[in-house]
Amino acid sequence: MIDAVGNPQSLLLLGGTSDIALAIAERYAARRPLRVVLAARPSERRTAAAKRLSDAGNDVVELDFDATDTDSHPTAIAEAFAGGDIDVSVVAFGLLGDPEEAWQDHATAVQLATVNYTAAVSAGVALAERLKQQGHGSVIALSSVAGERVRRSNFVYGSTKAGFDGFYLGLGEALAPHGVRVSVVRPGFVRTKMTDGLDAAPLAVSAEQVAEVAVDAATKGKELVWAPPPMRFVMSALRHIPRPLFRKLPI
Repeated sequence: MIDAVGNPQSLLLLGGTSDIALAIAERYAARRPLRVVLAARPSERRTAAAKRLSDAGNDVVELDFDATDTDSHPTAIAEAFAGGDIDVSVVAFGLLGDPEEAWQDHATAVQLATVNYTAAVSAGVALAERLKQQGHGSVIALSSVAGERVRRSNFVYGSTKAGFDGFYLGLGEALAPHGVRVSVVRPGFVRTKMTDGLDAAPLAVSAEQVAEVAVDAATKGKELVWAPPPMRFVMSALRHIPRPLFRKLPI
């Protein structure tokens, strides 16, 4: 159970090799050791992530989770909860992809849509079933400002995040009567291995900065936050720019 000041005892990382997911786990673990279920495909990265968290004093369980294998999601989520209640679940898997390839190559577009949206819905529904049964818990859903107003420069990725964003905001409404809270986090450009080689955008943040915002949101029960927080005002302004002018912006 989450204690009176928001400290969980257990954590599920769906996409457990994500830099942001690991930073969230480490931020919680700085308060107290955790039981962490690290859900990702078997790989050296998963092994390294598990060791990183275990060396910090956490009890870590590795769990096979493949975002593209949606039929396996209910079983994988059930296994995650088999060891006891999960206080905080982090939905952190996703693909960025090459923005020009994404709209001109069928396989790339389908992969992005599958991982970023279809798999997120699949995992979210399976997760909701377990959370309703236990009657408590928090979900941190890592979305993106790219989904707030989809831009020509990365419209396939942005469209998948728009869907992700809408689903988890709605899931939060659906789960609220069952004692479960969902916090949707909208980061801007994050300096991680996913964005290596890309030019940083204004208001770029680190994984640790996103984790700080995410943990604070979950602790306070906030439904929607931006990372960094000033990004909220930037995106509010962009949403209201007329489309003929918007398409001329260098973004």
